[in-house]
Order: sequence, then C-alpha cells, then structure tokens
Amino acid sequence: MSKVYRVYVEKKKAYGVEANELLNNIQTQLKMSNVTAASVVNRYDLQGVSEDVLKQGIPTILSEPMVDDVYLEDYPVDSDAKVFAIEFLPGQYDQRADACEQCFQVLTGEKNVKVKCAKLIVLQGNLTDQDIERIQKYLINPVDQRLASLDKPEHLNDEDVHIDPVPVIDGFIDMSDDELKAFIQDNGMAMNEDDLKVTQDYFKNEEKRNPTETELKVLDTYWSDHCRHTTFATIITDLDIENGAFKEILEKDVENYKTSRHLVYGVNTNRPLTLMDLATISMKELRKTGYLDDMEVSKEINACSVELTVHTSDGDEDWLLMFKNETHNHPTEIEPFGGAATCLGGAIRDPLSGRAYVYQSMRITGAGDPRQPLDETMKGKLPQRKICQEAAHGFSSYGNQIGLTTGFVHEVYDDGFLAKRMELGAVVAAAPKDQVKRLEPLKGHIVLLIGGRTGRDGIGGATGSSKSHELKTTTTAGAEVQKGNPVEERKIQRLFRNPEVSKRIVRCNDFGAGGVCVAVGELADGLDINLDAVLKKYEGLTGTELAISESQERMAIVIDPSDEAFIKAACDQENLEVVKVATVTDQNRLVMTYMNQTVVDLSRDFLDKNGASRYQKVHVDLPDFVHTPFMVKPQQSFVETSKEVLSRLSVCSQKGLIERFDSSIGNGTVLSPFGGKTLRTETEGMAALIPVLNKETTTCSLMSYGYNPLISKWSPYHGAVYAIVESIAKIVAMGGNYHTIRFSFQEYFEKLLDVPAKWGKPFAALLGAYRVQSEMKLPSIGGKDSMSGSFEDIHVPPTLVSFAITGSEVEDVMTPELKASGHTLVEVMLPKDQYHIYDFDVLKAQYDGIMQLMKEKKVYSAYTVKDGGVIEAVYKMAFGNAVGVQFNNDLELDSLIQKDYGHIILEVENDEVVTLPHTRIIGHTIKDSVMIYHDETLSLDEAYQVYESVLDDVYPTTEKAPTQDIIVKDCHQRSELKAKQTYDEVKVVIPVFPGTNCEYDSKRAFERAGATVQLVLMRNKTAKEMKDSVDELEAAIRQSQIMMLPGGFSAGDEPEGSGKFIATVLRSPQLKEAIDDLLDHRDGLMIGICNGFQALIKLGLLPYGHIKDMDENDPTLTFNTIGRHLSQMVDTRIASVKSPWLAGVNVGDIHTVPISHGEGRFVAPKAVIEELFENGQVFSQYVDSHHQPTMVSPYNPNGSMMAIEGIISRDGRVLGKMAHSERQGENRNKNIYGEMDQKLFEAGVNYFKGGK
Repeated sequence: MSKVYRVYVEKKKAYGVEANELLNNIQTQLKMSNVTAASVVNRYDLQGVSEDVLKQGIPTILSEPMVDDVYLEDYPVDSDAKVFAIEFLPGQYDQRADACEQCFQVLTGEKNVKVKCAKLIVLQGNLTDQDIERIQKYLINPVDQRLASLDKPEHLNDEDVHIDPVPVIDGFIDMSDDELKAFIQDNGMAMNEDDLKVTQDYFKNEEKRNPTETELKVLDTYWSDHCRHTTFATIITDLDIENGAFKEILEKDVENYKTSRHLVYGVNTNRPLTLMDLATISMKELRKTGYLDDMEVSKEINACSVELTVHTSDGDEDWLLMFKNETHNHPTEIEPFGGAATCLGGAIRDPLSGRAYVYQSMRITGAGDPRQPLDETMKGKLPQRKICQEAAHGFSSYGNQIGLTTGFVHEVYDDGFLAKRMELGAVVAAAPKDQVKRLEPLKGHIVLLIGGRTGRDGIGGATGSSKSHELKTTTTAGAEVQKGNPVEERKIQRLFRNPEVSKRIVRCNDFGAGGVCVAVGELADGLDINLDAVLKKYEGLTGTELAISESQERMAIVIDPSDEAFIKAACDQENLEVVKVATVTDQNRLVMTYMNQTVVDLSRDFLDKNGASRYQKVHVDLPDFVHTPFMVKPQQSFVETSKEVLSRLSVCSQKGLIERFDSSIGNGTVLSPFGGKTLRTETEGMAALIPVLNKETTTCSLMSYGYNPLISKWSPYHGAVYAIVESIAKIVAMGGNYHTIRFSFQEYFEKLLDVPAKWGKPFAALLGAYRVQSEMKLPSIGGKDSMSGSFEDIHVPPTLVSFAITGSEVEDVMTPELKASGHTLVEVMLPKDQYHIYDFDVLKAQYDGIMQLMKEKKVYSAYTVKDGGVIEAVYKMAFGNAVGVQFNNDLELDSLIQKDYGHIILEVENDEVVTLPHTRIIGHTIKDSVMIYHDETLSLDEAYQVYESVLDDVYPTTEKAPTQDIIVKDCHQRSELKAKQTYDEVKVVIPVFPGTNCEYDSKRAFERAGATVQLVLMRNKTAKEMKDSVDELEAAIRQSQIMMLPGGFSAGDEPEGSGKFIATVLRSPQLKEAIDDLLDHRDGLMIGICNGFQALIKLGLLPYGHIKDMDENDPTLTFNTIGRHLSQMVDTRIASVKSPWLAGVNVGDIHTVPISHGEGRFVAPKAVIEELFENGQVFSQYVDSHHQPTMVSPYNPNGSMMAIEGIISRDGRVLGKMAHSERQGENRNKNIYGEMDQKLFEAGVNYFKGGK
C-alpha cells in the first residue's frame, strides 16, 4: 500500500488574509474578545507520490516559499491552543483536492495520485469547550462540511463497497390509504397522496406488479413542482375577488383573459384555467396575432429564443438570441456557496444545451438585512450576512471561472426573504441560426453523456426545492445541494461552439433537476438507458442514486450513430469524457437497467401524466388604497432627505458586492457596471456585444429587470405591473427599442397549501402581468416559478421579477452619467388613475417620444425613477462625472421622493428640447460638484460617502494597505532589442489549460494586431493525453515567435494559489527546453496577463527571464489585501518602456484598464523591488485620481507593493501584468473615460515585422 504523506501549509503572518479575517469575524460577529489569535492552516494528505515527487511539489504546488511556511507530518501548536480541523463531507466535490491531484499527476505521469484536504483552525485565548463549539457551529455548515479527525489516515483508498440490487417495494399495490400516507412521510417524498394513489393504480392495473424503489423515486422527481410545475398546472375551479371599487378593474382583466383564451383555443375550449395558462396566454395570443414572429418555436425547450439579425464586419447574419432565468433558493439557503454557484451553472446549461454560447449574466437576489447581528439569527437558519457573503462568493466564483461576464448585480432586501433566500440568475446567449438543428430523435439514434461524472451531490434536489422549508429540513438536506465544477462546464461551452459538433446534435438536454431520469428521459418517448455506462465519481452508487443524482456539468445529446466517432473525438480534443448511455426506441417506454437488473420500466404516457390532477379555489384580496407604499411623509430639509434616501437599503451603493463579479471578460461589455470619470454612476441594466467569432459586430443585447417587494406585498397585482414597467423603462433609458422587448418572468411565492387567499397572490400577480403584456403588445416568452418560499410561519414577499431583453446597436446605447454643466434635466412622467395604474396609451406615447429624441441625438444621458424617486436618480447620474445640479426651486421636495416607477429623467441641451406632455424641469447641471435646492447645498462627495457606507461592513470596498511606501522611478530608455529575422506571418501560440477562460479575447487581440494564432488545448484525462498535449505544445512553441499565457483560473486557482497548474506543466523538461530556446536562441517574446502573469512569476520567467527554482527571496503574486476577488477599472501609469512590448507607449501615459483577480498583490523583499526599479523592469503602476502611484485602495486594488501592476524581464522579452489589456476595442465600455489601448499586441507583432 502506498504511503500517505501529510503536509501543513500556513501563510506567513504578513500574508495571512484569511486568518486575519477569521479572527476579526470571531471578535466582531461572535463578540468573543477572549480569542486573541487565530491561524488557518491548509492540511494535505497525499498518496501515490514518491518522496522525491513530494519534495518537488511542495514549493511549486502545495506552497509558495515567498509567502508560505511548510510543516511535514506535524504542525507545532502551543499546549494551550485549541485546534480542530474542517473537511468536506464524503462525496462532496473538493476543487482544491482535485486540482492538487491534477498537478501531481503532471509530475508523476500517472493517474493514481490521491489527495485529501482539510483546514486546520488554531485558536489562542482563554477559551472554554462551549466557546469552541460556538465557533465550530459558526464555521461549519453541516450541509456539506464536518469536523475532520486530527489523526493521519493509513490510506486514502476508496473502501470496498457492496451494492445491493434495487429493491422492489413489496406489497405496494395492496397498501391502504393510511399506509400510502405513511409511505410518503417515511420516504420524504414530494408527491402528495393523490399522486401516490394514481401511481398505485397504474402498477396494479397496467403493470400488474409492484414498483421498484427507483421507479417511485423517478416518478417523484418527474412530477415534482420543480420539474413539472404542478402548482402552476393546478386547475382553478372557483375564482372569488373581494368586494371593493378595484374589483371591477380585476374582473375586466379576467374577462379580457377569457377573451384571449377564446382567441387562442377557440370559443368552446375545455382547456382548464390554471396559473400556467394565465402566465402563457399573452405569448400565445400575440404570436397568433402577429406580434411575435421572431420567436423560435421548437419541441426542444432549452431557453427563450428569438431570431436576431446581427451586423458584422463580414455582413449581416441570422442568429438566435437566447435567455433564461433560474433560481436556486432552497440550495442557497442551506449551503450558500454551492447553491449559488450551481444556480448560475444551471442557468448557463439551459441555453448551452440549445447550442448557444452564454456570454452575459445578471444576478438578482433577495435577502433579509445582512447587517443583522449574529445573535438575532433565527433558530435553524444561517446568519443573513453569511448567506449573502458566501452566496456572492459562490455565484461569482462560478461565473468568473467559466469566463462569463456578469453585467448587472443587485440584492433586494426585505424581511420576508428571511423565510427563504431568493438566489436568481439570468443569462443571455447567442448562436448562429444555421448551427442549431431542431430535429426529431428516431429509433436507433443514440444518447451520449458528456462532461462531469456522477456522485451523490444533488440527490433529491428537484423534490427538495419543491418542499417548504422547515426547521427539521436544515439538518437532513445535505445531499440535495449540487457541487459545481465551472472548469468542466467551460469545456462543454467550447465544444458546443464548434459548428461541426453543434450541427450534428439532433436534440440536447442539460443535467439539472432530476438527473439522468429527466435529462436523458426527456430526450425521446422511447429510451433504453444503461446506468452501468454512467461514469461515477466513486464506487458504491445504487441504481436509484445514478438515476436521480443531479451532479452538475453534464450534457446529454441525441445523435445519429454514424456521428459517434466524430463527436467522441471532438470531446477528446476538448478534454471531456463522453460515454454512450442510451438508445432511442419506438416502444414509448422509459427503461433503465443497472447491474443486469431492470430498475425502471415505465409507460411514457403515464410518466407524462404528471400525477393526479389538482383542483383549487382562488380568492383575491384587494389592496388597501388608504395606506399605500406611494404615500410620502412631508419633507422639511433637502439635505436630510437626500441623506435618508441615499442610505436606504433599496437605494444605497452595492459596489463592494458588484465588484466580486467579472464584468469585462469576453471583451464584449458595452456598459461597465460603474461609469463616468469617477466610476461612480451605476448602470440600470446590462449591454454586451453578440459573441461573434473571428469578426467584429456592432449588434448588442440589452437586458434589465424590475421588482419592488414593498409594492408587491401591498398588492401582487401592482407589484407585477410596476415590475414590468420598470424593466421596460430601463431598456428605454438605455437607448433600446421597447417595441422589440421580450420578457421572461420569475415567480416566487410562499407555499400555497390549500388556502384560497394564498393562491390569490400569484393569480393577481399574473393577472397584472397579463394586463401589461396585452396593453403593450409585448410578450413574456419564458419564465421560472418557485412556489415554496416559506419557513415555519414566515413567507417570502409575493414576487414577480420581470426580465426584459432586446437587441440593439451599440451606437444607440445611452450611458447614464451626466455629461456636462449647463444642461437641463427633464422628468418624463406617466399619469396614473386613482388606483395607481398607468394610462398605457400615454405611456407608449411618452416612450416613443423619448426614443425619437434619442434617435435625433438630443439626449445626453437618461435614468429611471425608482424606489428613491427623483433624488435617487439625479444623485446616481451626478456621481459619475461629479457634475452638480441646481434643482428647480418651484418643485415640492415631497415630489422628489415619489416612487414613480416608469418615469425617466433626461439630460438635454436646454429647457426647450423636450416638448412632450406630462413633463417637468427637474433642474440644471452646474460646474460645481454640489446639489442645490433653495438655500441648501450638499456636496457630491459627502452624499457619496453616505451612499457608499451603508453596506460597507458587509461588502467592503476598500482595505488599509500594510504600508504606504512608494517608489517612483521612470525609465525612458527604449529597448535595444531588434528582431534578427523578420516575418510576413508572425505566429503566436496560446496554451489553453483547464481553467483558462481568456483564450478567445487574447486570440482576438493578436489577430487584430496581424498575427496568426494557434490555440493548444492541454488535455489531462489520461497520462497519454497529457503527454500528447505536451508534445503538441512543444511543437507549437518551436514554430512560433510569441507565446502568450492568458488569463483564467488554472485548475480553479488551486491548490490555494493561482497559476500553479500552468507552472507545473511548463516546468516539464520538454517544455522548459522549448521556452528557453524561444527566448534565448530564437529571439522570441512572451507575455502573460492575470493568471498568465501569475504563472510567469511562479516559473521565474519574471523577473529573471528564465525558468528557475523559486525561494523565499523571489517575488510572487498573492491574495488581495481585501480578501476577495476584485473586478473593476483601474488607472495605470507607464513607468518604463524598456521592452519591445512597450514600443507603442510613452513614460507617463495613463491607461484605464479592467482588472479581475483574487491574487494580484505583487510582493517581494524590498531589495528585490528596488533592483526591479533600478533595472527599469517595473513598467506599470496603479495610480490615483491625480495620476500618482499609490498604496490607497481602491486605486491600488490589491495592495501591491510600490503599486506595481506589471513588470518585464531583465532583457525585456517577457512581460507580465495583472490588468486585462486585451479587453478593449471599438464599441465597448461606452461609459468608461480614458485611453484603454496599450498597443501591447501590435508592438509584439510589429517587432517581428521589422517595426512595420
């Protein structure tokens, strides 16, 4: 048996960001000042490596000598210290252990390395056992973690497991009603007694046998509310509306709805009235009447899909624009990181299964007040702060790693979300129309399963999310939370972007709720599924577990058998595992076999029955028009009113949250989340270029959202109306054409039970949504419902979130920051009736008028009015360019804080520009950065301080630097290097490692500079594939003049450090020799950005120019001082031009460049840094608003010593930097001011073209 080695790795005190944060949280959140010191130590147990390999891997894989201390076998602790260890539960995916195994497998050339990780917590202070238990409870989420033993295991081998055959439920067909009821309770089923009774009748009368355990679990999953929307499909038998004046309005809407049904289904329809019908009738009617000709219609339902003409540099092209929203409320409530991560992963997979490339996401969440003290947390619940922070980390970690732009983030706060969090992600995707084939599966077609392996994570997720949340469920729901692996899903994205693969797919389904039984089971009416073929993460899974596990990052595709070899070869090229798991039959039955046993054999007709029909009475309560959310208290002071509005949770800055999400990757961002010269005006939606490959485009998508829980709680009907109008208004303010908007709605309500008044809430909301769609002739073509938002006697607010999307041209996109002084601010208003309902004819005329003004280029900026009224809108417009406003003194102060959703404020040249009715002059822009109303003045800086500070304790935006030392030493000397040979075709090689996500952006940058680029995918599923990949990369390096290491998260930036997998691969003798030859003998150049810079540093290529063993005196890049990922724009200054890469810039040039990293803090001994400056190797530094190098955040975002952003090698051939210079170009970042192009790629290519 192979020996187990134990290694402890601890950050040196100066770099102990995680330990410092732990100590601070214990002292401030738990209020335990008796804890005086805390250490966090990463513990690795390794098997399958030799002592020599371990010795080689400790300083390169497990640790970094510059910032880590390492201890072998034993960790020294003081006798009075309290020590415990935390590990993942067995079966949970551990990205750190996985990455560690992959790195060591590169060194050994074998696949038998096993690694187990844990985190050692060492505490000092006068601590009792009760204190330790309290800290452990705070740190350990029992849903996916546990205390780990402090003893070293004898081995890490999987235990031998015995798998019993799937049991048959003997006596099931003869059970009494009471026995069936008990069966549901005993087995934790989501179906009700009627469903189980229908099931019993089916097996008794049709199959004439007892079911297997797997069959009942499959039916429970298939018929769950999550998969089959049983709440929305419930038949409404009686509708009662409370008496009152507003009843007439609702009754008229109901009559109109019935008229729509007659138009769509015929006058004599017997189709039942359901929530689903009410939710979809507008789409059906508008399609039938010619208002929805652009919608793609198919039996294959992956996501909302519309046709879009895309203007490219090669001419117009027909594309499909897809969008989808997804919630993971229940999983995120109990395990925030994993739940939120797989919320995004699931949202991505829907349009991805439609063969579309997902390029932008929006995250809208609902929570209680995250500032709530820890000791006020409800029993059975995680603290709101912990849920909010860890969910943000999970969602952003997944999106950042997979390389998905998150263009808009907002968290909605309401006490109702204490019942259950809302974790809501929406994504936008696109694909050339001719790449997507929607065909019928035929007998003999086969089903391939592509991607991740199957484990126990996510078992019962579909049924779990369909249940209301109770105290007892928080300790039994662990297996329901899936674990995400974004690196794997990135590979599937690349695979499906290949048109030769995409065109061969007959039908596709992603693995979301329900696992194999749903993802594969829905592909065709008749299927034979071989569960033995399903690849497993570990042995021991039963047939039932394999059938319903919701393990992530898997895709099932139907293909013709003749294409099997091609698809498998394409998967192999993308480092993806693929197996044949099923065959399409003509038997109209779902059959599954496992271990020579038929575990499922069900009639398709019965499966599609969706259980017993359900019937419900509905009662709609009328809103209280005496006390409405639109009432405003009299205001006395402009300054105090401004501060009160800006400090509301519904209004205040969420910058510290938003900056966790990469908003620039993909290089298609049209609107950065924050814009203006100060980067302080937040956008109201997101805009991104359609992701064309190998060409340019001017066509983009716009997306916005609308929702206010305060209005929705008062009246779900009004809540829906206002949400939709808000989303429309934002599109108009962004310069979009509202006539082409398509919606997708997210409904989220309490568990309705059998209470007519509860059912009245979603009915009223959907009736309001129907009203707007009918009035505006704009349809919702998709959506998602979640109907279990209850915990004990607490319920989520009635929720209908409206997502609006449309295509646009970049030149038409409007940015929201005020542009200059001397302009007029006009509010375009929308009249409403006594019931606070819009006059939709006027609304359309007003929006048409705004669109015309924008078309005539008469509008400089625009912003919508929301919860904080005009005051919120004007301040947010003003912050970006520090443009002040003199408010109109004729206006009542009260009128400036009305919740006038749908109103739009326009910045125009003068008072005469806007001639629309229902408008008023809000004020005029002025040179001074102040707001003035009557004799009161408030500076924008003071207002911004109020606005930004509200959530700063939860989502901090700055961190004090450990030192203020700065060196400013310019090097004007140009590089003396000249290419010994010039080339007409300059070749660039870009290796794509597991986790790389900037290869497309980097390739584009070099191709625009005139180079020929070769991407080399590093495959490591087997030892042979790793060797073949190394051979391919070596050959490419020897044929190229330039090598680039792009950004990303190599192996997920694990184990606990970035760039380690890249560095491990490139240290192999074969590649080291090729790189040495490139730089030393062939006049070559290298560049690394972000993750690539990290790898160059950890190889020694920077700052030394050659690969070397690293020691504690070498520079490195470590974790940001703020302790989290940062995505923002930074200003950098050129300090040296001593490299061929810098031929296009001059010393003193200032550039505005996006960053996105968690480990960008450059550190080195002071003497080393001084030598770098002396040699002219520091070429770029972070600077403040006065263009001076600084240690102050957020200008220096990561705490880099001496504000170092980028360095070059001694000879200038190798350049590395953290900021993403490849993410720029025409039609991008319209709200960012400053020069973004550093001309690095042109300089590198021109070097080999003789400076041409």
